[in-house]
Amino acid sequence: MPLTLLLRCGDLNETRRFYESVLGFNAFDSAEGTLTVEKEGGKLVFTPADLWQGPAGFSGTIYFTLTDVDRYFTSIEDKIDAAWPLQDTSYASREFGIKDCNGYHLGFQQQVKQFIQADA
Repeated sequence: MPLTLLLRCGDLNETRRFYESVLGFNAFDSAEGTLTVEKEGGKLVFTPADLWQGPAGFSGTIYFTLTDVDRYFTSIEDKIDAAWPLQDTSYASREFGIKDCNGYHLGFQQQVKQFIQADA
């Protein structure tokens, strides 16, 4: 099942520039004054509206699964400050992370081996 997140941002134009110029996402205007950004089927929708009527709060990392995380990292590494470096993890992923222009943490990962959970 595809998942699309609706996130609050302070400036749609800055967000568009960041996702297009820095991350190489496709960006397009979407319904009711929102901005949609997309990379390999993963989508985020940004709105400047305070739909939640309160302070923005988000705890977590938004992960994008890519077909070639090494190639993607190489294509953007000179434009980003990595929140964590490109690395192999103990949970069968090769990944790196960044913080976007709105303060959201984004992880970009590729499964590198079958994860086998040991029986407890």
